[in-house]
Amino acid sequence: MPVVSFTQLPDDARVWIFGTVSPVDDIDAGRMLAEVDAFLLQWKAHGHPLTAARDWRDERFLVIGIDQQSEGASGCSIDGLFRILQGLERAIGSSLVSGGRVFYRDGLQLVHSITRQEFETMAKRLEVGPDTLVFDTTLTTAAAYRTAFEGPVSAGWHATLLPAE
Repeated sequence: MPVVSFTQLPDDARVWIFGTVSPVDDIDAGRMLAEVDAFLLQWKAHGHPLTAARDWRDERFLVIGIDQQSEGASGCSIDGLFRILQGLERAIGSSLVSGGRVFYRDGLQLVHSITRQEFETMAKRLEVGPDTLVFDTTLTTAAAYRTAFEGPVSAGWHATLLPAE
C-alpha cells in the first residue's frame, strides 16, 4: 500500500509520536527517515498492506500515522515499528521510544527534552509557566496532532506539572 503525504491522512488516522532526547542533525535525520520510509513501504498487518505516512519536525519529532479505514495496525505490526525505531536509536545518537519526557519550546524557539521531575522543578523556579509552549506526544489521532500537538502548558495535561496556586 502506498506511503502517502501526512496531509493526506484522514483526521481519524492513528498516530504515534516519538520525540528524541536530543536534536537530530540533517544527516542522521536523512538516514533515519530513509529507513523509516523503507519500513513503511512494506508495513503490513495480518498480511495486508497499511496506508502509512510520516512527519518529521523540529529536529526531534517523528510522527507515524496509518489510515485505519483501509486496514488497521495489529499488535505484531506495531511491534515491528517499535523494533525498527529501537534499531535506529544508535544510528541517530538519541533515544526515540523512551517515554516520560516533557518537550517544551524556550524563548529562543529551541525545543528541549527533560524529565517530568525537571519540568516540575523549572515550574517551581518560574522558569516555565502556563504560557510555555509544550508538545503533547500522547496524542493518538491525526486530527489531534494537527490541532493540539504544540500549545501552552495551560491547555493540556502538562498543567498538572505546575505548582498549585
